[in-house]
Amino acid sequence: MIPRRVDELKEDDILARPVMIDKYRELLAENTKLKKEYIVKLKEFAIDLVYIREREIYDEEEIIHLKITSTSIMKDKIQNILQSHIHQDNSDLQELSEAADSIIEGILSEEQVLERIFDIRERSADIYEHSLNVCIFSVIIASKEKLSKSIIHDIGVGCLLHELGLRYIISDFDNKSLNQMPKYHAEEYKKHPIYGYYAIETEDWLNELSKNIILYHHERKDGSGFPLKIKDYSKEIMIVNICDTFDEMISGIGFARVKVYEAVEFLKSYAAQYFDPHYVELFLQITAVYPTNSVVKTNEGETGEVLRKSHKFPKKPL
Repeated sequence: MIPRRVDELKEDDILARPVMIDKYRELLAENTKLKKEYIVKLKEFAIDLVYIREREIYDEEEIIHLKITSTSIMKDKIQNILQSHIHQDNSDLQELSEAADSIIEGILSEEQVLERIFDIRERSADIYEHSLNVCIFSVIIASKEKLSKSIIHDIGVGCLLHELGLRYIISDFDNKSLNQMPKYHAEEYKKHPIYGYYAIETEDWLNELSKNIILYHHERKDGSGFPLKIKDYSKEIMIVNICDTFDEMISGIGFARVKVYEAVEFLKSYAAQYFDPHYVELFLQITAVYPTNSVVKTNEGETGEVLRKSHKFPKKPL
């Protein structure tokens, strides 16, 4: 639902909330389809603002979002493939190439997706959902950058496989930052990109970019990352690193779980040091800092609920 000034109402707008004259008298009921005379009556009662339903636009965006994520079906497919994987037996992993193509096709076939702001919420650690989300957002940013379809494919496959090495370690990384883990567990966690890379290093169906995404997804531009502490890597890997860091922070994978706005502030604060400000800005363009229905405190100290996002002012929702 969205608030709208009475002067901006159109016939056939549908009320999302009843319009009350006072505490006990209802002028128009919820779900009323507005007619010209109803709008005139609202003006006569000096009512300035009402709430209407986001009918067609809202439904269209929901359909787009469901096409990309394929609800939980795609996540379950990724989970089944990765869980059935045994070290050095990669016969099932090639199916993730097809899964990446399905995700990419859903994104590229809907141009509106590239201009949409997405609600992203904190959640418990799940490397399969995490891998899917990193894939979706990396592909969207790569598409906005107009990278070739073959590069976008390699990015998508690399994202779906990038946490493969986590299956080879026993470290408890759920809702824990590296400095909160026992030293042995922290050191083991830092090796998971190497474990994942060695598992697929000789696979000829996987291109070098996808393999390097697995190996370098925790590296940082200033050399403070792991496992190799390199500073020079491609822009495609930079895109993945940004999406991966953000989603790990809000899902608590190798991080103490934080709110969306806190992860946003982290990316902004370290954009130049760890990443690249250009790609951070692209990511933030599609990220709702304050998800719909989240409760916030305003600058005036009032408590409010986020009703909708703004493409022009993503940090200032309604």
